[in-house]
Amino acid sequence: MKLARFSVAAAVVAGIVLAGTASAATPTDTATKPAASPEALSHFDDGSFETPKVKAGTFQELTSGQSIGPWQVTSGSVDLIGAGFWQAAEGDQSVDLNGRGPGTVSQTFTTVPGTTYTVTYSLAGNTAGAPAVKTGKALIDGQNFQDFSFDITGKTSTTMGYVTRQFTFVATNPSTTLAFASTTPGTGHGPVIDDVKVRACQPCPHC
Repeated sequence: MKLARFSVAAAVVAGIVLAGTASAATPTDTATKPAASPEALSHFDDGSFETPKVKAGTFQELTSGQSIGPWQVTSGSVDLIGAGFWQAAEGDQSVDLNGRGPGTVSQTFTTVPGTTYTVTYSLAGNTAGAPAVKTGKALIDGQNFQDFSFDITGKTSTTMGYVTRQFTFVATNPSTTLAFASTTPGTGHGPVIDDVKVRACQPCPHC
């Protein structure tokens, strides 16, 4: 759990919305909504994990079978981080891919077979604990498309140091599942994902 990760002093940095607190969300938080339908969405959605809202300054652990808006937790557990707990890359919320252990989140959306899509996402790491280097992987339909790692050395809850990662894939089916999985051992201090975008590549007009 992240209950003891940040000091009270870090939680009250005056006038800075990115300052964190160390309290965990109550079990009644809306983040514990039942898993959504496994059917493909008409388009990729909520890449910054803004739905449902977690109480500001807290986080909510979600386990396999639960959902984060259109995202599904498909293995282990993850933490949905509320506004102000630490710096988000976009919007207010983000996801730590390690809850009580390594976890996976995925989203299934419609695609056009034969079309090339570009996936971009912002990557950081939970700065409150070891290991220093957080690792994970991005998957398309269960196939590993990109390994990623992030070193938290010198980073803090208010300066997370997000970096942008990108890869492409060619859709082979009318629907595609994008997943992010932690490969970081231990509990509670994993890679952080935010600002995920999926875009169809436009054909070159001169080709």
